[in-house]
Amino acid sequence: MINKIKTAVVILNWNGEKFLSKFLPTIIEYSQNQDAEIFVADNGSSDSSVAMLKNRFPEVRLILLDKNYGFAGGYNLALSEIDAEYYVLLNSDVQVTPNWISPIIKFMDGDKNIAGVAPKIKSFDNKNMFEYAGAAGGFIDKFGYPFCRGRIINEIEEDKNQYNEISEIFWASGACMFVRAEYFNQVEGLDTDFFAHMEEIDLCWRLKNKGYKIMYFPGTEIFHVGGGTLSSENPFKTYLNFRNNLLLLYKNLHSDKVFFIIFARLMLDGISGMIYLLSFKFGNFFAVIKAHFKFYALLPKSYYKRKLLVSDNKKTHNQIYNKSIVFDFFVRKKKKFSELDITDNYK
Repeated sequence: MINKIKTAVVILNWNGEKFLSKFLPTIIEYSQNQDAEIFVADNGSSDSSVAMLKNRFPEVRLILLDKNYGFAGGYNLALSEIDAEYYVLLNSDVQVTPNWISPIIKFMDGDKNIAGVAPKIKSFDNKNMFEYAGAAGGFIDKFGYPFCRGRIINEIEEDKNQYNEISEIFWASGACMFVRAEYFNQVEGLDTDFFAHMEEIDLCWRLKNKGYKIMYFPGTEIFHVGGGTLSSENPFKTYLNFRNNLLLLYKNLHSDKVFFIIFARLMLDGISGMIYLLSFKFGNFFAVIKAHFKFYALLPKSYYKRKLLVSDNKKTHNQIYNKSIVFDFFVRKKKKFSELDITDNYK
């Protein structure tokens, strides 16, 4: 165990030598004098990542894992070796900006009820646009479909300072998430059954069910490449997203809602599967089927987890959109967060 530090910036790496070589110099430069230390946890990479890190970045602390444990398992193992007040989970394909750490840490120091914080996440390739994975803070709709301020389905907004207020959100992106270590450990970290994708939404939901807040802090901007590990069309990513979304709902929904919402999602997933089939995306079609069967196989284990969580599960949160984002997007043609009736949640 490493002696306790204020802030640990932890990058989970799997065959990401290209990104580490490109972005680590800036991360190191812009993290100086911010009471933070930088760690790279290597998830059993088969490329030359570790050798490159040892040769080029000796100031970075290495945590070597024996195999690829996925995003959730890799971070849980790595963070268990770090004694810090705050963790910063940071993707290897992220460019940070000057003074990116201290303002958020000061903000969290001022309110012990804040468990996690998301910065403003913009596109590395088009720096005036928000980035898909997080944008200006995450939300979900009543059926569990995630979306962001600045990104609904695949429609991404330009940043025109329209989301420049500090505000409470539902989830912070794993691309760059500040989290209070005490609360992360209190809820036993990320769920390793997720492996990757949506595990950060599950974490945030569990934290919110405990009564903690997840916040968006626009004073810090980062730029994310995105899709550095799996492309959006990869059937394995489709499998993870469909399976994990069902796990997410089953674990965290209030008892009054869980069975209706799960049934509705199974039907909606069936429609998505047929769209893949009719589009000749056979790999994605079979990925949806596989995801459902795996969800059923995990039900006994998920039921046990749900029993442990159910006393905390809130009936609703203001950051859960009480309508269908899919219907709003495709039928009502609402393409921006500002066009949604999100204020209805607060009535």
